[in-house]
Amino acid sequence: MPGAETSTLSRRDQAVLRAVAEGRCELGTGWAPLLLVDGLVCTDFAAGRRLVAAGLVHAPDPARPLGPARLTAAGRAALAG
Repeated sequence: MPGAETSTLSRRDQAVLRAVAEGRCELGTGWAPLLLVDGLVCTDFAAGRRLVAAGLVHAPDPARPLGPARLTAAGRAALAG
């Protein structure tokens, strides 16, 4: 999914990317990135891992237990396109 366009993303993934772009998400470290939206754990437990693996969201900083989620250039392009 690297370089994925919005049309190839599920509506859920598009919504999560918009929430990340709006600064509403945090990622926690662990065996899989834990995604929080508006302070609550995302019910799609695989969303954080999927978007990080696709190169759309930066991987969480392993030195921080919880930090802001940030779009990559590919994530910004996917939302724009």
